[in-house]
Amino acid sequence: MKFIKKFARDTKAATAIEYGLIAALIAVAGITAMTAVGEGVGDTFNNVSAKL
Repeated sequence: MKFIKKFARDTKAATAIEYGLIAALIAVAGITAMTAVGEGVGDTFNNVSAKL
């Protein structure tokens, strides 16, 4: 019974899960932003190449 009470009060696992979710959200946002920037840079290079 002590183990169950101790486990219920332990917040380290919940904190680790929250940090993992935050890191995943930041990664998704970063990938989305980098994809948009990459497409813009690709378009710019294609325009320069066409004008040359």
